[in-house]
Amino acid sequence: MMQSEVHGNRLSMLGFGAMRLPTREDGSIDQEQVQAMVDYAMENGVNYFDTAYPYHGGYSEISLREALAKYPRESYFLADKYPGHQIASTYNPAEVFEDQLKKCGVEYFDYYLLHNVCENSLDTYLDEKWGIIPYFIEQRKAGRIRRLGFSSHGGVEMLEGFLAKYGKDMEFCQLQLNYVDWTLQQGKEKCDLMEHYGIPVWVMEPLRGGKLANLPEEAAREMQALRPDESQAAWALRWLQKVPQVKLILSGMSNMAQMQDNVKTFQAEKPLSDAEKACLNKLAEGLKKSVPCTACRYCVEGCPMGLDIPGLIRAANDYTYQPSFNVSMMVDALPEGKRPADCIRCGACAAICPQKIDIPGVLHSFAEHMTQFPSWAEICRQREEAAKAMKK
Repeated sequence: MMQSEVHGNRLSMLGFGAMRLPTREDGSIDQEQVQAMVDYAMENGVNYFDTAYPYHGGYSEISLREALAKYPRESYFLADKYPGHQIASTYNPAEVFEDQLKKCGVEYFDYYLLHNVCENSLDTYLDEKWGIIPYFIEQRKAGRIRRLGFSSHGGVEMLEGFLAKYGKDMEFCQLQLNYVDWTLQQGKEKCDLMEHYGIPVWVMEPLRGGKLANLPEEAAREMQALRPDESQAAWALRWLQKVPQVKLILSGMSNMAQMQDNVKTFQAEKPLSDAEKACLNKLAEGLKKSVPCTACRYCVEGCPMGLDIPGLIRAANDYTYQPSFNVSMMVDALPEGKRPADCIRCGACAAICPQKIDIPGVLHSFAEHMTQFPSWAEICRQREEAAKAMKK
């Protein structure tokens, strides 16, 4: 397993992110699968596990506690996060931290992050009345946090302001980074900024919520021709392995097949050739035409209409790429009140979106396009009439 030497620790370069754990039909975590995946990870040299207070409705931390319980505490590194990007008055730092230690069954966290420091949450993190950052600095002094850092989907200007004040206190940073966001979300500039402050980079969303592992057929064929023995996910991960500031890459694996494929990718270095890099650059330019949603679902909780926003954006992207009956069928199958046209454009979703997506605008545009495309019911009616006409 490829490793990085960071903070005096030997970290596996592949980390197990616990935001997208395997689930059962009722939405609950499939603990048996989680246990098997954690066991496989540990057996193959993965030693970094990442969770957060809101993941899986608060059960991600508990799931990791149960899966890691049989392993010596010093045999793995555990990371957790404080949800300051949500409401600080609801999530008191001390109460949350004590609860997290209890839920994870540990006395300390190896790595602890201020979750999603961005334009919408910065004022909360810096507000003295909450005392968030000073509290966690004290926990580090007390040895209950070994290394303190932050995650961010924010822009370069925001990061510059935050680091100007707290850069000396931050020991690592978790950024959304992949071969598309290297330019789309100023990934290069962000990495350069972290290098200036001497802050190593952890990667989140290396596959953009799975999008870079499910590419258009033409791109998949080209990649297959260049590397027949490696998956689309492996291409994205190999691209990241050569970014100098990157010391750890988190993957939110949801099944054993994904775990096995990723472990295989990190067993040995196989740098991309110039031709392979050119292939990815070309692909990235094409993918930028779609809405960059990573299905983090931050937008869903505050939606007064209860819309499945990531699902609707995924359908909108599908439609943009290639209008089809399948998209129409999916939209028509949604319950009344849950379709793109039902967005009331209140803007609550856009305010919290880490990707800065104009979600109401996207849904409104999608709804407009759908009115120009026959409904699935109309398509079925037309097909039925055509079938009857052929019998006459």
